[in-house]
Amino acid sequence: QVQLVESGGGSVQAGGSLRLSCAASGLRPRPYKYCMGWFRQVPGKEREGVAVLAADGSARYADSVKDRFMISQDNSKILHLQMNNLKPEDTAMYYCAADEGGPCPHVSQHVAFDYWGQGTQVTVSS
Repeated sequence: QVQLVESGGGSVQAGGSLRLSCAASGLRPRPYKYCMGWFRQVPGKEREGVAVLAADGSARYADSVKDRFMISQDNSKILHLQMNNLKPEDTAMYYCAADEGGPCPHVSQHVAFDYWGQGTQVTVSS
């Protein structure tokens, strides 16, 4: 059973930084490949793609976070999202997700992802 557990959310002032982490368990070992992603959602709005990381290490970002956020995965396979220069409009619940097999979906294609964490709240005050 796949489990994704996010951590690292919190409250920060505009211009500040946060680092989110996502620990995954239950993912099938090689040769299975996964695309990992970060998404966010504000109540009453559709879930929005933030960044995706393919198995080959290539990353893609939403235009709204380019040059401010960075997605990465460490040697322990924990997924991270480094968020710098945070803005009030970045306030949302942030979710980690995994998609098994095939090419990495476009960052906007949250419906393509198979597994989801419970989310961690990020609040940015002005």
